[in-house]
Amino acid sequence: MKKSILKIFLLGTLATFSYAHSQTQEKTLSKEQLEAKKKAAAEEKAKLPKPYHPEANAELEIQNAVKLAKKEHKNIIIQAGGNWCIWCLRFNDYVQKTPELKNIVDENFVYYHLNWSPENKNEKIFTKYGNPGDKFGYPVFVVLDENGKQIHTQDSAVLEEGSGYSLEKVKEFFNTWKPKKS
Repeated sequence: MKKSILKIFLLGTLATFSYAHSQTQEKTLSKEQLEAKKKAAAEEKAKLPKPYHPEANAELEIQNAVKLAKKEHKNIIIQAGGNWCIWCLRFNDYVQKTPELKNIVDENFVYYHLNWSPENKNEKIFTKYGNPGDKFGYPVFVVLDENGKQIHTQDSAVLEEGSGYSLEKVKEFFNTWKPKKS
């Protein structure tokens, strides 16, 4: 237990440091460098799949995910974010293109992309799950058991590494929250 608390504390401290470091780094960039960085991010974002659907009835979709999870004895991962969020799109792309992660997800989870955007903030759903985006930013993950009970909320910053995600950290997250087989 003490190791887990220390690990969570250290990961949180690292994420805070990483964010502060990137903010400091951006302040030292010239206007041209900052514009080039924004342009590269926009080009990357344009190429990535867009898994979020502002028009979707999220409440109904999550109810259907719970029914499927119960039938297949899987947990549910709700990845909250939007198509505007490059880190949300990167995470989705990373999982889909990394066979080891995709297999863990496909075997153990029903996966749902919960949209948060100006077009549809899904306030009722986000309130139900404790408004995790307000606490952690996006993407943020809400893990439900097969009955739809919230069992974990995961800050994505602790899964990052460089300009992407860490295979080991993401794998550990998924393996930690997959359903316990009896």
